[in-house]
Amino acid sequence: MATETLTLGKALNAGLRRALEHDQKVVIMGEDVGKLGGVFRITDGLQKDFGDQRVIDTPLAESGIIGTAVGLAIRGFRPVCEIQFDGFVYPAYDQIVSQVAKMHYRSRGKLNIPMVIRIPYGGGIGAVEHHSESPEAYFAHTAGLKVVSCGNPQDAYWMIQQAIASDDPIVFLEPKRRYWEKGQVELDAPLSEAYPLHAARVVRPGTDATLLAYGPMVRTCLDAATAAAEDGRELEVVDLRTLSPLDLTAVYESVRRTGRCVVVHEAPSNLGLGAEIAARITEECFYSLESPVLRVTGFDTPYPASRVEEEYLPDLDRVLDGVDRTFGW
Repeated sequence: MATETLTLGKALNAGLRRALEHDQKVVIMGEDVGKLGGVFRITDGLQKDFGDQRVIDTPLAESGIIGTAVGLAIRGFRPVCEIQFDGFVYPAYDQIVSQVAKMHYRSRGKLNIPMVIRIPYGGGIGAVEHHSESPEAYFAHTAGLKVVSCGNPQDAYWMIQQAIASDDPIVFLEPKRRYWEKGQVELDAPLSEAYPLHAARVVRPGTDATLLAYGPMVRTCLDAATAAAEDGRELEVVDLRTLSPLDLTAVYESVRRTGRCVVVHEAPSNLGLGAEIAARITEECFYSLESPVLRVTGFDTPYPASRVEEEYLPDLDRVLDGVDRTFGW
């Protein structure tokens, strides 16, 4: 089976290209996605090869992008919308929550909205205000939406294709600071053989504590597990991959083995995904827990200026401190 070393960004580009080749109803739309190839070059070369009727440069109007995509989806197309930066999604929030999420329910199942909303999210690139946010909880809290986040090139390549092929509206979160990280990608397997889209995965086995993460924090947790191993502590890392619906089967199995759990995400702790996950683990694994489920997250403040963002983002030291605290009970 052919494999190639790709960055996460290039893997997304390859996945989008394959989706465009496979289905003539797939269209990509967003600000600067065509001639420029997107600000992160994720759609680089696609308009040149597929034309401006399928890779469409839109006006700077997020609500217009999503509203147009709803109409296209109802008419049988599979629009893939790019929101240029995470902080730009809020003008489209009304459309996403009021239309995208509810159309299938409102029509009693007669209408599907097979659309993907791609959002580069998270910090770590030194960007200015409104360019480094983690809005995942807004969408995961909204019934009718599915929310996923890739954490490595292999997942990026396959998950974007699976999301486009789905008949459900999917918010596809891309960890922008991981766009340039490389990994091996299998390019020619059938889509049906890819790891399921809405399934968590153990990415590093361990016995002493469980680290749960998604998107940009998966790499941070893997680095923390490597550092902990030098001190003789084996940490299991689980990549959640899907935020709505949550797949907690692998999580429960892991926590029952290790007895300890730390949930890590960049978003603020207050009402974040970590709170929901901690509650469910406590309900299901109470008698297996040796300590409370702890969270390592961003702080409950607006995202800070780029010069101090490293103080805001969870890093290896904060993750390891969370692990140490679980052993203090």
